[in-house]
Amino acid sequence: MDMLLVLKALSDKNRFKILNLLLRHDYCVRALSKKLGISEAAVSQHLKVLRKAGLLVGEKKGYYMHYRVNGQVLLKLAAMLEELARIERQV
Repeated sequence: MDMLLVLKALSDKNRFKILNLLLRHDYCVRALSKKLGISEAAVSQHLKVLRKAGLLVGEKKGYYMHYRVNGQVLLKLAAMLEELARIERQV
């Protein structure tokens, strides 16, 4: 997993909002579009970036694809950031 790709995916405010929504509930593109007040096309593009980074998993339910967060990627990111924070500066 490419952590820079994950960080880039999270650097957009709409993608960050999408991630926060999906942490609480599974949503389809239409529902996310209504919640965020942006077009379905824009939501689809944001979801594509988040999926490519490994942050989301899609599951087909009826006619719609519902998305959820891959928590393992967030845990790895948190561990990497904690590791960085523990590096001691050498003088």
